[in-house]
Amino acid sequence: MPGPETNHDRAAIALNALAWTLGEPDRADRFLALTGIGPDELRRRIHDRALLAAVLAFLEGHEPDLIACAAALDIPPQALIAARMEMEA
Repeated sequence: MPGPETNHDRAAIALNALAWTLGEPDRADRFLALTGIGPDELRRRIHDRALLAAVLAFLEGHEPDLIACAAALDIPPQALIAARMEMEA
């Protein structure tokens, strides 16, 4: 039986974190402003590892968001950090 986290799980974590990030307008605006990514580019790159890593790094950069996202996804904050590290590898 495979371990609890596979490469697919990391991508799913990152996609769920992206959805959570974009779910609140002020946070979504802050993400778009800080990364310089526009809505069209976001749609084009939705499965791009670098984009997913940027989302996770954005959350890491503001601990309250990291903790809130992890709680919303019912995972430990470390899972978000591990997913970012894998996406950057």
